[in-house]
Amino acid sequence: MKQILIVDDALTVRMFHRQLVTAIGHGVVEAENGVEALEKLAQAPCDLMLVDVNMPFMDGYRFIRSVRESAEWCDIPAIMISTEAKPDDRRQAYAAGANFYLVKPTDPQHLEKLIVTLLGHPEPEARAAVNRETGACS
Repeated sequence: MKQILIVDDALTVRMFHRQLVTAIGHGVVEAENGVEALEKLAQAPCDLMLVDVNMPFMDGYRFIRSVRESAEWCDIPAIMISTEAKPDDRRQAYAAGANFYLVKPTDPQHLEKLIVTLLGHPEPEARAAVNRETGACS
């Protein structure tokens, strides 16, 4: 089962993304900011990151730059998701190392397609295991 790190200071956003990710069949690790996310990565690397821009302690740009500077984590794909919608915000995200940039509120179907594009479809056994854990339907 692939693990997705969700980095956002808003609990409701993390819950929304967790529900979508587990329904697809992937596992979730959550962090409230970039500093906590780096600690989580040090404990157990992930396969994909969903990262907010505006967070306390370390914003999403600095977090992704830190990840890209690490030989161990530099290849982990990152989808940046933010309320910031200006062209310069996108440029900053891509310059930091984001693979994709989405504006909140995120279309769940579009986000799911990006996740599947980056990670592929989970194995049926993994999806069933996640659904048993979360109570979600396949």
